[in-house]
Amino acid sequence: MASPLSRRSMLKALACAGLSGAGLALPARAQSFPQAFSSFAVDVSVLKAKGLGPFADLVGAAALDELRRSFADRVDPRGPRLVLRLTGVSLTPFPDRGGGFRWRGGGGGGHDSVEGEALAVGRRGEVLARHPMLAVLDVNTSILDPNEQGRAVAVAQHYVRWLRRQI
Repeated sequence: MASPLSRRSMLKALACAGLSGAGLALPARAQSFPQAFSSFAVDVSVLKAKGLGPFADLVGAAALDELRRSFADRVDPRGPRLVLRLTGVSLTPFPDRGGGFRWRGGGGGGHDSVEGEALAVGRRGEVLARHPMLAVLDVNTSILDPNEQGRAVAVAQHYVRWLRRQI
């Protein structure tokens, strides 16, 4: 007899199905996104409005550093500005599935995520192209050493690396 799916497994399956369906439409969008950028910026004002304060700054700084590194070969002063508008950060409170006797086989199983959109912004401030995206990263740390700041940096970097693949 098969065991019933957990709520987390069901939500993950739905999210993956939604992302895979959205992935079918992305190539048409990605073709219209500029390939070179004059500069980079990260907007975390939505995260700050949600009360994340210095944590939003940490995520924004990590994303900006990774933008500069990942897109270094795509810099052209004639191109538009690439702006990331980050709208959500989620760190799982149970990076090792919460421990307990039900989970045999060790830790892992939680997911961290960053949601937002990439904008190509022209010289007059007009949005030339936009690319909404959600990046999810598996977490494999102990609940005894959760390292939220390190995980936030890792998921922000992961977001930018996936963005590089998408546009």
